Amino acid sequence: MEIEEAIAKAKKNDQKAFNFLLDNFWDYVYGFQLKRIENENDAEDITIQTFSKAFDKMDKYDDKYAFKTWLITISKNIHIDLLRKEKSSISSKIIKHEDDKVYQVVDESPSPEDKLIKEQNLAKLLRDIKKLKPHYQQVINLRYFQELSYAEISIELGEPMNNVKVKLLRAKKLLAEIIKR
Repeated sequence: MEIEEAIAKAKKNDQKAFNFLLDNFWDYVYGFQLKRIENENDAEDITIQTFSKAFDKMDKYDDKYAFKTWLITISKNIHIDLLRKEKSSISSKIIKHEDDKVYQVVDESPSPEDKLIKEQNLAKLLRDIKKLKPHYQQVINLRYFQELSYAEISIELGEPMNNVKVKLLRAKKLLAEIIKR
């Protein structure tokens, strides 16, 4: 799949296109933020928020500009917003949502990662899950062991649902890589 094709499909809420774009641009956006703020956890949080916001606002993307540039602009703005909030010492939620529209970022059908996870021995799976960062362990635990819905996880973590979906998608991909080793 080409980038332009993936963008067009993502504008129509195609799950595979979202996955393709996340896979292709995650390292770029994460690396950009890591150089800026030099903190892995914060860089990862901002990257998750970047993709969440980008996927939510996909219909607003103008293909006159490079997709990478659009993502980096979103990422910079999220970081600037965070800095402003820190300066004004407001400890409220990280992202303001202007509307309550939630686009399907993760579909309910089992992905290859889901199938691989289910095929594993539970003891080995639990050892592999412990190799993930704590926030990824938490989201996997809530979704697959406590069987909470995305909405319930969103409430539990106090994060927007799109952040939960992107974080879960990333956690599943990282876990699948660990399992394949």
